[in-house]
Amino acid sequence: MNLQEFFHQSPVFLAPMAGITDAPFRHLVCSFGASAVVSEMVSSEALVRNSKKTQRRLLTADALKIVQIVGASPQNMAESARINEAMGADLLDINMGCPARKIVSNASGAALMKNEDLAVEIAASVVGAVKIPVTVKMRLGWDAEHINCFSLAKKLENIGVKMLTIHCRTRNQMYSGQADWSAISELQDIVKIPYLCNGDIKTPQDAVKSMKLSGAAGLMIGRATLGKPWLLRQIMDFIQGQKITPSPSLEEQFNIVMQHFYDTLNFYGELHGIRVFRKHFCWYSNGLGGASRFRETINRSDDISFIKDRVRKLYENSLAEKL
Repeated sequence: MNLQEFFHQSPVFLAPMAGITDAPFRHLVCSFGASAVVSEMVSSEALVRNSKKTQRRLLTADALKIVQIVGASPQNMAESARINEAMGADLLDINMGCPARKIVSNASGAALMKNEDLAVEIAASVVGAVKIPVTVKMRLGWDAEHINCFSLAKKLENIGVKMLTIHCRTRNQMYSGQADWSAISELQDIVKIPYLCNGDIKTPQDAVKSMKLSGAAGLMIGRATLGKPWLLRQIMDFIQGQKITPSPSLEEQFNIVMQHFYDTLNFYGELHGIRVFRKHFCWYSNGLGGASRFRETINRSDDISFIKDRVRKLYENSLAEKL
């Protein structure tokens, strides 16, 4: 796989989001024309132990199969990489940016920003274990006093990492404040491999501005797609100078939501699928009339027919308000 060529086709990636970018959601985003989506973060230790839950997070028939792995053991990360490659992954991404306490307490995710030697050792073990490209997602640094994405980026390039994604906040910022896209512009002069800008990119206009300020070759977008799985297509259109694909009508959105819902039920089973999908109902209903009452009602029901009826009425009432 030639990443340089890929960037001429689709410079916008769906970011990995734990509990969100599962197979049904990735498939839906791809159905709108996105060709780069990343799996949920997969624990290398759990995968090596043959965790069924972890295996469910892996591959589907997405256009480009990208799996993100996380861990603090070079040996387990290498073995996890080999397992994913054998299962058909096209690209492996190493998580060095997750700020969650559960992850950093295990010396993985963003905690690796505090231990460059271990970060490089892990990346080298993964690169050496597989033939497919290896990429890394990280943050600016651990905190404002320790911005080390530049030194780490160069070391990662030197050991064979093919692409970087930088979330333009420190770990200590978590998701607060505004991502500083210009903070990574120096990378243009430090590394030759492509890098993606990530953080607070919500609109096509944001996308163009973030690429200009960051000097990035592409983007990785996560939370802005919640309730709007068609957003990546619109951003790709705008970046490529094409007419932006219009957002689906309310009638079309109803069908999209229900297809996503049924795909989730088929993937997880009915009861678990309903509970998994409740957060998606919240995101899809955001901005629609009666959304608050809808969410209260839907979160108390495990009846598929009742849920479908409530969703239909939500969209019918919203459509009537527009007429």
